[in-house]
Parts: sequence; C-alpha cells; structure tokens
Amino acid sequence: MKRLFGTFGVRRKANLVLTPELASKLATAFGSLVKRRVAVGGDTRTTTPMLKHAVISGLLSSGCDVIDLGILPTPAVQFAVRNYYDGGIIITASHNPPYDNGIKFVDTDGIGIPDEMEEKIENIYFSENFDRISWDQIGEVESNSNIIEEYIENVIARIDQKSIREAKLKVIVDCGNGAACFTTPYLLRRLGCEVTTLNCQPDGFFPGRNPEPTKDNLKDLINAVKTIGADLGIAHDGDADRTICIDEMGNFVFGDKTFALVEKNLLIENGGGLIVTTVATSSAIYDIASEHGGKVIATKVGDLVVARELKNRNGLFGGEENGGLIFPDFVYGRDAALATAKIVEIMSREKKPLSHLIRELPIYHSQKRKVECPDGRKIEIMDKITDVTRDYKVDTKDGVKIFTEEGWVIIRPSGTEPIFRCFAEAKNEEDVEKMVEWGVSLILEQLNI
Repeated sequence: MKRLFGTFGVRRKANLVLTPELASKLATAFGSLVKRRVAVGGDTRTTTPMLKHAVISGLLSSGCDVIDLGILPTPAVQFAVRNYYDGGIIITASHNPPYDNGIKFVDTDGIGIPDEMEEKIENIYFSENFDRISWDQIGEVESNSNIIEEYIENVIARIDQKSIREAKLKVIVDCGNGAACFTTPYLLRRLGCEVTTLNCQPDGFFPGRNPEPTKDNLKDLINAVKTIGADLGIAHDGDADRTICIDEMGNFVFGDKTFALVEKNLLIENGGGLIVTTVATSSAIYDIASEHGGKVIATKVGDLVVARELKNRNGLFGGEENGGLIFPDFVYGRDAALATAKIVEIMSREKKPLSHLIRELPIYHSQKRKVECPDGRKIEIMDKITDVTRDYKVDTKDGVKIFTEEGWVIIRPSGTEPIFRCFAEAKNEEDVEKMVEWGVSLILEQLNI
C-alpha cells in the first residue's frame, strides 16, 4: 500500500510535512528512474518557489537536466512535457487551502505517473536507495518562458474563433488568485470576449476566496454576473485544471452539467466516440452517449486514471464531475483553458444562453458533502461502510457506490484531504437530499460521531 501518494501526487501541509527535504528526496527518486530532461512548474502558492528549488536540486542530483517553466497552470506543464520533455514535476495543491502544497509527477506523455511508478518512488525514498551521480555529471537548468503563450495559441487553434467573435459575449473570470491569472483572461480577450476580471492577480495567500470553486466560495462571482449582466461567469481552482460556470442568471452550474454539455457537442461533431469518466459522475453522461452514438467507460476517481484510459483506448473525451474536462488530443489531463474556450464556443455557435443549453440536457439533481476523517482511519471506516452496505446493489470500484430506485450515492475517502466525500444523484431534489443525508449518516456512524 502506498504511504505518500494520493489520488494524484503527494499533498501535505507545506513546510510542516511537505518540507524542502521531502520534496528534494522525492524528486531525486523520480529522477533516479527518469534520468533525462524534466520540466518543472507550479502554481501561485507562497511555498511553491521554496519547494521548486528543492525539486530542481533533487533532479540535478539524480542526473536529470531541468527546464524551469515558472508559474503556470498544471495543464500547461502537461502540454509542455507531452510535446518536448521526458517527464515533469508540478508544484501544486490544486484546490486545497493555502497552507497546503503538493508535488505531481507526470510521464513523457504528460499523464500522471501510474501506480507502479509511484510505488517505485516510495521504495527508493524510504530505502534511501537514490541513484546519485558524480559531481562532474551534474546537468543543467534552463528556463522556457514561452510555454504559456504557446499553450494559449494551441487552445485558440482548436476553437471556432469566428463564431465567438461574432457573439461578443460578456464574461467575468474569477481565477481565484491562482495560476489561471496567466491564461484565461488573455485567452478570452483574444477570442473577442468582453472580459471583466475578479481575483485575477496572482497571490499565494488566496485573499479573494478559497481555491476550490464551490458554490459557497463563488458568491462574489455570482453577484458580479447578476449585477453586470454578464453572459457567463468562469471560475478556476488553484492550478487551473478545473472550470466551473455561472450562467447568465447567476446560477451555479455543477461540473457534471458542463461535462455533459461538452460531451454532447463533441459526440455530435465526431459522430460518436468513447467517453471516459469516473464512477462519481452523473448518469447524464451515459444518457447523452446513448443518444449520440457514444460509449462510456467508468474508472476510479482521479484525472490521471481517466487520462490513461483515454490514451490506452484512443478515447474522444473524458473528465470528472468537478469541472475537470480532458481533451486527449491536446492534453492528457484536466484542462481549464480549453474547457472554458469550448463552453464559450458552444454558446456562440448555438446562439443560446448557458441556462438554456443546460436545460436541454438530461435532468438530474445532485448533492455533495464532506465529512472530516483522519487519514489513518480511512481504511477502517471504508471497510465498515462496505460491510454495512453489502445487501444493497453496489459498485466498489472506488469506495462504495450504492444504487437505489431513487438514484445513487457514492462514499469514498479523499485521496488529497483528510475527509470522506459523499455524492448523491437522483431525478428529484427531495430524493437526492435524502440520499446524501443517508450517505453522510453512514460515515458518521462508523466514525462514532
């Protein structure tokens, strides 16, 4: 069993658990396996420069050459690695609070490394069996400051610019003081949108809001959309791999609905195709695939799992319910910039407001909850929940997904935070409320709270 890695990479409290020493040793272990050119980038957190320097030192110690990409979105690093380098390390804790940070490792395709490589890194780390090179073989560090511009240009090249320019959409962008500050506002302006920015100055203290783009954290954006009369509000997480929308009426649009909207568009454009998502994603994804010649494969939670399945099966599109959309012909990972551009493109081509486009999708209601749980008790609690739900129809691919006549609820331990996540979906609001409360009660009962 892995002791350091979670759903994607290693995340801990920065400079308390995730220290420069830990970061350097993990990077040395990774470099001991890669031994070639590795790109390094990170988000806007205050501890990112500290950890990045440690990571670079570890990579050099193990015989790698390092390309410093600076501060930029996670998908921009993945884009760079896929096109130019032999591996990558991203310093980010994504949606976690400001005091956290993390290290994500990606392979030569820009995909999060597989379980077996994570286990090798841990084995090298704990045994301290690092493959360090001699003083006269230390590699070089160079910078590549052009990746952000190249990344934006490649997004634009995949989009119907003419339709967007003609639509003259008014968009408010909330980058949450994160890495999207360097991409989304510039991208949308170049596509011809009238852009108003909110929390778009990079700041690792995240003074504008919590990095996770939840409804509670986006009240300012919701109010701004309604006050200004914008056509769309866009919000991102800390490392800019997730996109959440606010429609023209100020309604928060859950990520699985924008997933379904883009899925529908791509299936129609391509005459069908393979869609890859996780067990926690809406049934609407299956309904749309069935209607438009698609096929859906469900994986464990984690965008790196979805991305690897997309690559292995030559999939068309994939993603998660949290606003993380994956376009495998571009980046093998969640990509906020292309997701944003695609949503704006669909609105422009269809000549319909986002609220209308969402109403045309299959209707499901969803609820999400979190329950705090120490990391050390997660396995025990999950085993107990699995046992008490064994008489139901369940899917145990990742946590426990329980199916009832009303809908489903999934309970699973987070791979990035000391919490359990509980998602529920049903055809009506009353049923989904009951199901999510039932799911939470199952967790609390096993915690003896």
